Amino acid sequence: MKNSFFNRFTPKEPKFFPLLKQMSDIVLVASDLLIECLQSQDHSVQVDYYKRIKEQERIGDRLSHQVFDELNATFITPFDREDIHHLATRLDDVTDGINSCAKRVALYKPKYIPESMVELAHLIRESAIGIGKAIDELDVLKKSAKNIKVYCKELHDIENRADDVYELFIIKLFEEEKDAIELIKLKEIAYELEKTTDSAEYVGKIIQTIIVKYA
Repeated sequence: MKNSFFNRFTPKEPKFFPLLKQMSDIVLVASDLLIECLQSQDHSVQVDYYKRIKEQERIGDRLSHQVFDELNATFITPFDREDIHHLATRLDDVTDGINSCAKRVALYKPKYIPESMVELAHLIRESAIGIGKAIDELDVLKKSAKNIKVYCKELHDIENRADDVYELFIIKLFEEEKDAIELIKLKEIAYELEKTTDSAEYVGKIIQTIIVKYA
């Protein structure tokens, strides 16, 4: 018969990995919806996609709160509590960023969606895939960090590519867009898209911190 007292202090490491994986899955689903949102020129369709993304964002919030609750209830964690907390927070930030992009499209009702914005959305999706792969490797990190280092490097490279796309878009926008209000709308949406790739890269930085400590 198990001693109920000592059982309270038994490591429950596995439960954090599925929760973090679910959060990374939410990021990917939301990024797919964002691409479809930006590929549509029909505002009513864009609004519908925003609502679907918002639903994913709320699921992500619930998962992040569940991670925090588990941290408070678990005596021994697979990594430092702060690292798990930061990782869950940053994952949630990526989903929040995607939601913020779609929200601005829904609220601002731009006359058109430039191809550069769709390109940025695709880069967010690439980041989401990289995050998912990195999260998949967390449970074997202490055995081998080789793959996870590659994924973190990819997140950094994607963010650099997003910077280039954003900067070129802004230059072209100020050169060609004559409607000041439309310019402001598009600039705001593009900024949110680029900022979301920054958030994705930061997830990689948190994972790199964990690598330094445990790999």
